[in-house]
Amino acid sequence: MNDYLEKILRAAKLAFAVFDQDFFLQDASKLLAQYAGGRLQKKSATLWEVFPELIGAEDKITELLEQKAKKYELEKLSRFDQEGKLLYYTLTLFSHQQSTLSGAQLIVLITDTTKETSLEQQIQQQKNEIRLLHAKVNQYNAQIPNKIYGQSAHIQTVRAFIDKIAPIKTTTILLLGESGTGKNLVANAIHQQSMDQNAPFIEINCASIPETLIESEIFGYERGAFTNALTSKKGLLEEADGGTLFLDEIGELPHPIQAKFLTFMETKRFRRLGSTREIGVQVRIITATNRNLLQAVKNNEFREDLFYRLYVVSHQLPPLRQLGDDILLLAEKFIEIYAYDFGKKVKGLSESAKSKLMHYEWPGNVRELRNVIERAVIFAEHEFLEADEIILFELRPMATTTSVATTFELPENGISLTELEKNLLRDAIIKSDGNQTKAAKLLDLSLDTFRYRIKKYNLDNFSAY
Repeated sequence: MNDYLEKILRAAKLAFAVFDQDFFLQDASKLLAQYAGGRLQKKSATLWEVFPELIGAEDKITELLEQKAKKYELEKLSRFDQEGKLLYYTLTLFSHQQSTLSGAQLIVLITDTTKETSLEQQIQQQKNEIRLLHAKVNQYNAQIPNKIYGQSAHIQTVRAFIDKIAPIKTTTILLLGESGTGKNLVANAIHQQSMDQNAPFIEINCASIPETLIESEIFGYERGAFTNALTSKKGLLEEADGGTLFLDEIGELPHPIQAKFLTFMETKRFRRLGSTREIGVQVRIITATNRNLLQAVKNNEFREDLFYRLYVVSHQLPPLRQLGDDILLLAEKFIEIYAYDFGKKVKGLSESAKSKLMHYEWPGNVRELRNVIERAVIFAEHEFLEADEIILFELRPMATTTSVATTFELPENGISLTELEKNLLRDAIIKSDGNQTKAAKLLDLSLDTFRYRIKKYNLDNFSAY
């Protein structure tokens, strides 16, 4: 190594070592002792005795000496120094031709990366801790929906029902109740209490999937069963094998699919679309609806045989307005969840906020309460939510529905129910200017049910004008 290069390396206070073409040590800086220690005391120490980390890199080193490569680098190395301190470093190797008469030399630079590596490890440790915290939060939040909170007699009845029915895995269950009363919560609680931890819980909302797709979603299909069926696909029944299939809004299941689903419930076997092969699965069926299925049967909207099959075990879930002080208990629980999620220092409800919550009808039930509390926590400016931070939307006051139901009187000479229904459908179409979604809401019907009824009475082309 020439004097100029040596001066640069020593001035830079870099640890380095120089080896001849036969890989014997020729020169070394004092700083190298930190990394090599006693290995430097041996006369004629070889490259691999000083740096055992390079064992296995012989081909790379030969390429350097033959000028086939400019450098070779080995990162993230570690060893203890003479004082027992753990050091991290990088080895950088390159060759140097001192003269045409002498052979090439191999120079090894040692770059200390202890500080950088230590900082990286701290950052990684913090990331791991954050990841663990996120996992705990997710686990906590995941557990919340599966707990049935409340102390009222109604909630005690729900818990007792779950405890009694959960062990009987072969029984079909029908959960009844208004929208937002937590039917999916109860279904999940039954599943968790009766199935293994890894058993699947598959949920489908029958009202949210178009009639043309719901059969293939539930039963699956084979390749070529229909246009664009380029591959086979398992249905939700197969996905739920060994666990639970929860069909929410079962009252909206299209009439043609009801017969096929009833056959499955009786035999526990089904065929995919486009297949002749029967598939058997062991699945617990839990269904739910906010509709009056008995009335749907009378209106020929729901199969009578499926109705009786579903009603083996049923349970009516209470609306939130009947739960008394449980309204406040649930509100406090939601405050705890969202205050944690949003990093807010909200501790609870003021007396005025409690009064406001207790005097509201809650047509949207627990789902509405949760959304109201989430919004309030987001915009909260105090430790305790005030009444003006509780924003309620009385879009559908309960008293309106009740008054209509209780003030109607049947005429002495009777009435044609069919004509009454047709007139109501026509009136809804007129009042909504022909908008079927709005018309369905006026009659408190799902869009699919509304369309079924206007088709039933040949009102498809009835004009609002």
